[in-house]
Parts: sequence; structure tokens; C-alpha cells
Amino acid sequence: MSVRLVQGDITAQSVDAIVNAANSSLLGGGGVDGAIHRRGGPEILAECRRLRAGHYGRGLPTGEAVATTAGLLDARWVIHTVGPVWSATEDRSALLRSCYTTSLAVAAELGATSVAFPLISAGVYRWPVDDAVRQALTVLRAATVPDVRLVLFGADTYAVAERVSSER
Repeated sequence: MSVRLVQGDITAQSVDAIVNAANSSLLGGGGVDGAIHRRGGPEILAECRRLRAGHYGRGLPTGEAVATTAGLLDARWVIHTVGPVWSATEDRSALLRSCYTTSLAVAAELGATSVAFPLISAGVYRWPVDDAVRQALTVLRAATVPDVRLVLFGADTYAVAERVSSER
């Protein structure tokens, strides 16, 4: 299985499922989360509110994933996952890999054959980009979903991902 590295805007991907690097509230935020909610429209937020009113009353735990509609996005579903915040004193790599693993499991349950992932935790959660790429590729290269994309925002991030990908 190969993972395609794509430089661009994850909200512009035409896939079955777009993975959202959400915050635990599921109610929108900045970065990828904000972009997905803005472009996807109010239907996504409405479903997230229903999730918060039910099983996820305390929010979505780090490393877990849940799906909603994709609203106005060119996708069927948005799979929300909460990445860990980088820590120099505590190894949270397993939680980061869990974001990808649980998102792939949700995608498989839904019957998705194409999934676009952002680089989880590498933005405001400050995970070092090179290691975030390594963690992502460790999981994504073993995926059974036929079309897996790691969508990287910006030329610098894309260049790091290409370099790390070629090291393996």
C-alpha cells in the first residue's frame, strides 16, 4: 500500500472521507478543524452537537475517532479525531498513531475507499513536522483502504514529508 502525499487544502479533496484534526469539544476551532467546519457548512456542526449531547458529552477523547456528515465538502463523511499535544517530557506517539488507526477503522466501517488525512497534531499542537510525518506513515502505509492521501498544507511541510517518506 502506498500513501499519496498531496500538497494543498484538505477541504478541496474529492474523497469518501476527510479526516478532521478536531479538538475534543467537536465544536470547531482553528486550523484544519476551522477550515472543515467553514467549508463544510452548518450540517457538520449540527451533527457534532448531537454527538456532544449523546455519547460524547465530555468530548471526544484523544486518539479516538467518530464520523459525521461532510456537509458541503466533496466527500461523504468527515472523520473527527483528536490528536495529542506535543510534549518534550512525555512520549505521546502511541496516541498520535491511534488517531490514524482509529480513523482508518471508522473509514472501513463506513465502507470508504478513499480517505484524506491532514498531518495531525503538527499545527497548533506543536508536534515536530518530521516526526508527525513518520508517525502518520507508520500507520497509513499499512492501511487497507485503497486510496489514502496525506494532505500537507504549504510547500515547506510538503518538502519535509517528501524527505521523510523517501527515508523509509
